[in-house]
Amino acid sequence: MSALNLDDFVDLIERPDGGIRRDAEERRARLAPPADALGRLDELGEWLAAAQQRVPVRPVERPRVVLFAGDHGIADLGVSARPAGSAHRLVRAVLDGESPVAILARRFGVPVRVIDMALDCDPAELPEEVTRHRVRRGSGRLDIEDALTHEEAERAFRTGMAIADEEADAGTDLLVLGDLSVGGTTAAATLIAALCGTDASVVTGRGGAGIDDLTWMRKCAAIRDGLRRARPVLGDQLQLLATVGGADLTAITGFLLQSAVRRTPVILDGVVSAAGALVAQRVAFRAPDWWLAGQSSGEPAQEKALDRIALTPLLDHGVTVGEGTGALLALPLVQAAAALAAELPEREEAGAEEPGETEPGETEPGED
Repeated sequence: MSALNLDDFVDLIERPDGGIRRDAEERRARLAPPADALGRLDELGEWLAAAQQRVPVRPVERPRVVLFAGDHGIADLGVSARPAGSAHRLVRAVLDGESPVAILARRFGVPVRVIDMALDCDPAELPEEVTRHRVRRGSGRLDIEDALTHEEAERAFRTGMAIADEEADAGTDLLVLGDLSVGGTTAAATLIAALCGTDASVVTGRGGAGIDDLTWMRKCAAIRDGLRRARPVLGDQLQLLATVGGADLTAITGFLLQSAVRRTPVILDGVVSAAGALVAQRVAFRAPDWWLAGQSSGEPAQEKALDRIALTPLLDHGVTVGEGTGALLALPLVQAAAALAAELPEREEAGAEEPGETEPGETEPGED
């Protein structure tokens, strides 16, 4: 296996086709609804056309939800409302169709794929197609030790790339990204604070499960300690992920970059996917042009990351559950934009004649 060189992504990732986007804008100017009448739906339709390199845009018909799962050792400090090592319960709820994202996906007719990167459970408890990519059992405690070894980080990153390739090869036309983790928001906030040069208190939120004030203080302290370990390795993105990220976040970063290489659009969910996106932006500055921010989760770290990436969330409904739910809620909006851009008729030009019409006083050919 060749060595992983993240600098290759700079050359491999191209922006969505600007010329196609201009063609889509020109076509939109000819459609029946007045300019700006469809608001952000117009922008989404034009973005999809550029991504697909096609005018009119194709409807989004083969989306898929992809959830990367893992436990984080930092959860042992009591930084989450959920017990440490319990992310496998979140996975089981998805597989059993009982979680919010599973219920919505069933309603929308969207398949869900779960990838175990570092769950702290016996692999036999879950299906083999879920656990076959596992890098380790739980990521290390980021405040006092590396979350991953360098070899584990490279393996997790390559797994994310491989999942992106599999989805592109299967014809998936839009990816909905999420995570199933315990302690993941602490790791994500640490990455975002490090990359944005921000103090721990600025990025420490309440998490999708909600935490009390004492738990918030423990979480803030853990992020502060993680930052001390993250800052010396800021120039090496893979080492940064190994130091304070974890297997799921590392896989998400590889997944996002390779999805951009394969020209597959992605909807981001909450703070964990935003953290992976921020690291990926540091690797390849054109990559964010292939992503949408599905929703605002209310996490201050997510807001920091999206501001740095220059992505504006499509929705802001106060949904904090995570697990890909907010990103999936945004999917119908993107599908609506594609359908309108594809199917709306062009308006008739003022004064255009119907076939067979003649002006007053004129005669049809052959008449005297």
